[in-house]
Amino acid sequence: MSAERVVRASLVHDYLRDPTATLQSLLQQITQHATAWAPFGGSAAAAVGVLLLWARWWWHRRCRRTLAHGARLVTVLPPPTADPAGAEALWANLLGLLRPAWRRRLTGQPHVAWEYVFDRETIRLRLWVPGTVPPGTVERAVEAAWPGAHTRTTSVITPQAVPGQRIEAAGGEMRLARPEALPLRSVFPADPVRALLGAPAGLGAGEEAVVQILARPVTGHRVRKARHAARRLNGQQSVRLAGRLLDLLTPGPHHRARPAAPVVDRQTALSAAAEDRAIVAKERGASYETRVRYTVTAAVADALDAKKRTVVRDRLRGRCHAIASAFSAFTEHNHYRRTRIRRPVRRMVERRLRRGDLLSLPELAALAHLPWDEAIPALPRAGARAVPPPPGIATAGPAVRPVGVTDSGRPRPVGLHVPDARQHLHILGATGSGKSELMGRMILSDAEAGRGLVVVDPKGDLVTDILMRLPEPLGEKVVLFDADSRVRPPVLNPLEGADAARTVDNLVSIFSRIYASSWGPRTEDILRAGLLTLRELPGVPLLTDLPRLLSVDAFRRRAADQIHDEVLKGFWAWYGSLSPASRAQVIAPLMNKLRGLLLRPFVRSALAAGTSTVDMEQVLDGGICLVRIAKDSLGTETARLMGSIVVARTWQAATRRARLPQSRRHDAGLYVDEAHNFLNLPYPLEDMLAEARGYRLAMTLAHQYLRQLPKDLEEGISTNARTKIYFNASPEDAQRLAQHTHPRLAPHDLSHLDAFHAAVRPVLHGAEAPAFTVLTEPLPPPIPGRAKQIRAAARHNTHPQPAPTPQGAGTRRTTDPRRTA
Repeated sequence: MSAERVVRASLVHDYLRDPTATLQSLLQQITQHATAWAPFGGSAAAAVGVLLLWARWWWHRRCRRTLAHGARLVTVLPPPTADPAGAEALWANLLGLLRPAWRRRLTGQPHVAWEYVFDRETIRLRLWVPGTVPPGTVERAVEAAWPGAHTRTTSVITPQAVPGQRIEAAGGEMRLARPEALPLRSVFPADPVRALLGAPAGLGAGEEAVVQILARPVTGHRVRKARHAARRLNGQQSVRLAGRLLDLLTPGPHHRARPAAPVVDRQTALSAAAEDRAIVAKERGASYETRVRYTVTAAVADALDAKKRTVVRDRLRGRCHAIASAFSAFTEHNHYRRTRIRRPVRRMVERRLRRGDLLSLPELAALAHLPWDEAIPALPRAGARAVPPPPGIATAGPAVRPVGVTDSGRPRPVGLHVPDARQHLHILGATGSGKSELMGRMILSDAEAGRGLVVVDPKGDLVTDILMRLPEPLGEKVVLFDADSRVRPPVLNPLEGADAARTVDNLVSIFSRIYASSWGPRTEDILRAGLLTLRELPGVPLLTDLPRLLSVDAFRRRAADQIHDEVLKGFWAWYGSLSPASRAQVIAPLMNKLRGLLLRPFVRSALAAGTSTVDMEQVLDGGICLVRIAKDSLGTETARLMGSIVVARTWQAATRRARLPQSRRHDAGLYVDEAHNFLNLPYPLEDMLAEARGYRLAMTLAHQYLRQLPKDLEEGISTNARTKIYFNASPEDAQRLAQHTHPRLAPHDLSHLDAFHAAVRPVLHGAEAPAFTVLTEPLPPPIPGRAKQIRAAARHNTHPQPAPTPQGAGTRRTTDPRRTA
């Protein structure tokens, strides 16, 4: 038998013979050994304890640094009306932050911080998100919980001290006053944070208040601990550790379970039953470990004397008392008590969460949510809701016109298929909302894809932006009309055309619509007869000949001798029978308009310098025609007439495609800014839009508000420009435009769009798709010297003739009244 067994048998034998003496002997031996080894054992135990404490401190610091690295602040802009149920949906969604047990032991459990930030003028709502949480997770959860809410994510910036100033601060924490098994109040008829939002009112300059609610989902041991506390509370036992130790030392009924039938009065029984039900209800759902902190800070000068500094501190403490008092609204079975914290600013900046109070989802949602009250003047709210695009929307590529990037979910590019763009685009929005940038990106995309382009820009900035960004090889395709340029422009003679009657009708319609306020039947009759006469004459018909035809007798007689139309001969016979005074009276309304037009050198060179040097059919087959006719250079009416003539010539070129098969018709785009000024054609717009689709001419019509459009023009665009892109609109326009975006976007959304934020109701595969919202992208950076290169290339593309070249030969040339007058 081994020695160990012999000793064990001897101890058992001695204990059976004399238990008391054996125990005393054993205790003496243990005491002697402990006394002998105490110095070594105590030192070793102390070293192990210090090492464990240091390891724990190091692990917590490592976890805290891991969470802080890459942390971000998500500012939340509430929608006009916040759903009270949204807070529970948010915190239920964020339960997904819970990590597996093994990972929590290695790297800790991340938490988030909901913050109410107050300054002198505004109230901000934001979420602090640790760097370990994937980007977009919390942002999407907020937008899903409150449809229409917007989030703006920024990096966390550590506040820096301002030279000559110091920060005075006061703060505290709110902790549960009773055991955490008992719930706070979570059901309210009105917004429970109303008092909290009003508590910091009246903050001075340089003062800021922050209420911070740190929360992390918990499970496992933390939840079991709360359940054990609930059972002890239900058994009338102490919940806290110190109380349980005192219970062990003091005999009493706390060692026994609650009697089956306690002798209490009815009121006490009802209160106990209500608490039991509340405890069970709180345990039933998911839980968060939370900590509530608040601080009020003020920036003061370093030179401030001690007395004034004391006044500032007292004022800050008063603000803190008001904030702490606001939490009394959550009192029910449990309530909050105020505790002090050291270095409140550092605690708020670090956002450290060690141990906290356990709250259920409804309790946390009552504390941290978007305010329900709609009338909080200091709270910035979101504009339009963010709506995702429908399935199958185009993204990017050479066969797609870009529109922007989605503002809901993961940002991705969206656009229009080129065949869908043939259904035409209507772009509406206030000045500065982003229309020009959107059109610029579409124009550059069409140019790079080789599609034909005609751009009419009455302000000038759009064409300037395009010239600075066009690829250099495309310069050989550019035809440039620039009213501010000193270079002689190309020629686009409005009197040319195979069909004389149609050409004259177009020009007369343009004049009559532009000068509608001072236009009469006699003026129209004179203009039509004069233009038809010029078309009958040999040579190139020019607008500059019309004043001579009306005012120079010799020129008019020679012209009348050369025409063969009896109706025209009759008109000139009547005209010649008038006295000089009567003749001057009837032509005065027309002559003042012609002189105002032709006295401008740019217009005279572009419209009346000879044969056209621009072939619009070639432009539509892949060329680029940029018409920059700034109103401040030409005047409003002249710019409208010039742009209308370009639109009319583009339409005539498009209609000549009817003789080509569909496969040979290249896609082309006509972009018209301030479109209401230039759609002055003699046939209905709805017919023009319907036919243009067949000719593969996609029209993009942009303007600012609906009242700019005449009734017939508005109805034509509303019906036949099927893709709608709306930037910020007035409330009156939003009511009418919402008929195209309902039910996804309401009038409020259309009137509260931010800059470069648009609502799109697209055509997708020939059918109208639901509306969605996008953020339009800025134009690429300008290329230094590119505009100069493109302009130089454009000058070589067209060669305007210095003088009109008469057509025909033989006697017709020698009798041309333009040369003999």
